[in-house]
Amino acid sequence: MKPGVRLFPGDLVEVRTPREILQTLDAGGTLGQLPFMPEMVEFCGKRFRVSKRAVKVCSSGSRSTVRSFRTDDVVLLDGLRCSGAAHDGCQKACMIFWREAWLRRTGEDSPRPRVDPDSSGELRARLRTSTGPRTYFCQASELLKATENLTRRQRLGKCLDEIRAGNCTPLQMARRISIWLFWRIRRLFLGVYARGANRTTPMESLNLRPGEWVEIKPMESIIATLNEKAHNRGLFFSPDMRLECGRQRRVERRLEKIIVDGTGEMRQLRNTVYLEGSRCGCAHVAFGGCSRCEFTYWREIWLRRAQGPPPSPRP
Repeated sequence: MKPGVRLFPGDLVEVRTPREILQTLDAGGTLGQLPFMPEMVEFCGKRFRVSKRAVKVCSSGSRSTVRSFRTDDVVLLDGLRCSGAAHDGCQKACMIFWREAWLRRTGEDSPRPRVDPDSSGELRARLRTSTGPRTYFCQASELLKATENLTRRQRLGKCLDEIRAGNCTPLQMARRISIWLFWRIRRLFLGVYARGANRTTPMESLNLRPGEWVEIKPMESIIATLNEKAHNRGLFFSPDMRLECGRQRRVERRLEKIIVDGTGEMRQLRNTVYLEGSRCGCAHVAFGGCSRCEFTYWREIWLRRAQGPPPSPRP
């Protein structure tokens, strides 16, 4: 990719070869404090579509939920999430951030590069995966270093940048901001949504397995499991999750350990699952939403087993 050529949603790109990527990295295996992770090496030489420019991102470990990379050169590629294979099996499955320097725009008929296995090994040898016996080094752990807080004016400006980048239409952004305003005003007058009365929140184990069908319980049942901050054992039940109540979903996988944003700590989880198609409704809690498209985590106490898939609608 030529200097100054920016990538936009829909562009076909090719991940550069290991030797090319090595030339962009510092001694710590990062570019602009954003790590190139071992899980990314397998994509070298392969082609993907750009899904979004990473104009704004959320971080669960920062005071401000909306942040921005210090340099506007980061994109997301369709469906590429971190496997966690090099990070002790972390199950967070983060969308991978890609610096434009690691990619080149290409065409369908362009010849594909040959990836030398030896150069892949050299690249892996440069990349760190931990900073200590109990802390890991990855894009999530370094997110606060690679990004910065935004002022209120900057947040509004970034919303306009999302539209210019092609991440969303003006109508979609207006809807995101309206959702955020509604829940912000509601919280000011009525307090935290879904707050419960528990000082110590209960737990329940269903021992769910991937492929099983579950039904999300009604709101009144879920509120009975939450404290005054709408948490169950530290896990937030966000306003967007209420939209799933009464619906049936299939379990995608169990969730037992994730690396925490900004710290690199591996947090152990119990009785928690991903549900297929359940993604974070970031606009409910972060001004204008963000690009990370994280999974929503579900405590088993918020679910009950269903007999099978919901009936198909009649034609």
